[in-house]
Amino acid sequence: MKYKPLHPWEIVPKEGIEIQKRLRKRLIFDDNEFKIEKICGTDVSFEKGKSILFSAAVIFSYPDFGVIEEQTAACECSFPYVPGLLSFREVPVLLKAFEKVKNIPDVVICDGHGIAHPRGIGLASHLGLFLDIPAIGCAKKKLYGDYNEVGNRKGDYSYLSNSNKNIGIVLRTRENVKPVFVSQGYRIGLDFSRRIVLSCCKKYRIPEPIRKAHQLVNIMRKNYSDN
Repeated sequence: MKYKPLHPWEIVPKEGIEIQKRLRKRLIFDDNEFKIEKICGTDVSFEKGKSILFSAAVIFSYPDFGVIEEQTAACECSFPYVPGLLSFREVPVLLKAFEKVKNIPDVVICDGHGIAHPRGIGLASHLGLFLDIPAIGCAKKKLYGDYNEVGNRKGDYSYLSNSNKNIGIVLRTRENVKPVFVSQGYRIGLDFSRRIVLSCCKKYRIPEPIRKAHQLVNIMRKNYSDN
C-alpha cells in the first residue's frame, strides 16, 4: 500500500519536536462508528546495543480474527531513543512493512500511544497520518496524563486526562491483570477505540492483533540473531 511522505527522517531530536508540533495540527478525529472488516496489529522490536529494528504488520478479518496477511521489515535506525520521540525510531520500519501490504485494513492498532502524549502525537497518531487510516494506540504503560484507579472487572475503565481534557482510557482487559492505555491515534473516536480494543482481547491482556504482531516480530529478530 502507498502512504503520504510527510517529512524526512534524517533529523535530530530538536527537529523531531518541531515536526510533532506541526503534524499535531493535522490530526482529525471522528466520533462516528464505521464498519470494520479488516483490522491490523503492529509491533516493533530491537536488540539492545544494536541499531537494527524489526517490524510486523498483521492483518486479520474482523471480528473472527482469521489471519489474512502478515508482513515484516527490518532496517537500520540512526535516531536515538528519546522519550516522547519514539515514533521517529519506529514509524520508518513500520512503513517498510506497510509498503508490502496488499489488504488495506480498516483500522490499525499500534503498540504505543496516540494523543496521550506530551505533544499530543504519539506513535499511533504519527503512523495514522502517514497511512491515512484510522489508528488506535494501545500501550502497556502510561506516558502522559492522570487517571483514577480502574475497577477490577474486565471492561472496567477510567479516563486518562490532561487539564480536564480526556486524552485516553485506562482499560481493564482481563480480571486481576494490569490495565492497558488506549488513546485515539487518527480518524477515530475515543469510546469507539475502547470498544474495539476490548473486543480484540479474547484470552489475553493485550489485543490479539498486537499480540500476534509481537510474536511475529520476535521470531524475526531471533532468526536474524541466530544467523
